[in-house]
Amino acid sequence: MKTMKWLLRREFWEHKGMFFWAPVIAAALIAVLLTIASAQLATNAMAHATINGHQVTAQVNGIPAELKQAIGSGMAGGYLAVSAPLFFLLGLAVFLYCLNSLYEERRDRSILFWKSLPLSDRDTVLSKIGAGVVMLPLIYIGVATVLSLVVLFVIATVLFVKGINLFPVLFSEGGLYLAPFQLLGLLPVYALWALPTVGWLMLVSVWARSKAFMWAVGVPLMTIAVLKFVTVTYHLDWNVDWFVREVALRGMDGVFPGIWLAAEHVGADQLVNPATHMMDMTNVLRASYGTLSSPSAWIGALAGVAMLAATVRLRRWRDEG
Repeated sequence: MKTMKWLLRREFWEHKGMFFWAPVIAAALIAVLLTIASAQLATNAMAHATINGHQVTAQVNGIPAELKQAIGSGMAGGYLAVSAPLFFLLGLAVFLYCLNSLYEERRDRSILFWKSLPLSDRDTVLSKIGAGVVMLPLIYIGVATVLSLVVLFVIATVLFVKGINLFPVLFSEGGLYLAPFQLLGLLPVYALWALPTVGWLMLVSVWARSKAFMWAVGVPLMTIAVLKFVTVTYHLDWNVDWFVREVALRGMDGVFPGIWLAAEHVGADQLVNPATHMMDMTNVLRASYGTLSSPSAWIGALAGVAMLAATVRLRRWRDEG
């Protein structure tokens, strides 16, 4: 356990820019932009706005209590949606980290130093998997929660200045406090769906002698092109679209949060609260775990585990030193 903890710390300090500074800087930019946008929107539109069909004159009449409750409930349940760009950045970070995790140590020959220590290849690979599918998402979830709360309270403050006090409603809503924990609850789903991509990227990372990105992306794309050409040329009844969807894309986009909803064709109507017409984390959590009933989720996970096992084996002799 102490060895794994030390290895995870090593991964954090060696990739601190990707693990810490990238999400913090991105969150700061998003917060500034959304703060300016919400203030501008309030100045231009809040004096006479239409919300859910109700005409609002904030400075004079306020808004009906039931409408205020609906707005507050929707904001409390879906405020994490403003951090969506951060989770796209998380997908890119995990992709690049997994692709370079074993390749870089061979390129700069630091693998010679690490192999001189009493560390097994299994523990080293497991630490990199843990850093990619657990540590990175946890850091991004923490930053996203802080960002979302800051933006939520900035918007609530702007509305308060305009005469609409949503703070009592926000603080009384359980969704405000539950949403970060519900987001954490998505981590097992994310890890499971990410396994085939993580396995493929780390297998390429430990195998490729150069241009790891070209191998990781080029092989699936070239395979698709060849299959399409053969199918059209020889008039074969091959289901190339299935290969594209279930093999090629699963091998490249599984590290992007929420991809499981698109893979299982979960509609937006299943994610929103019908009363507020806003995203609801409870519905997102329910729909996400519902995707685990799909055989493709588990088949992909098993394929990912197989590729990771091959990665451990390859690292034992893949040494350019």
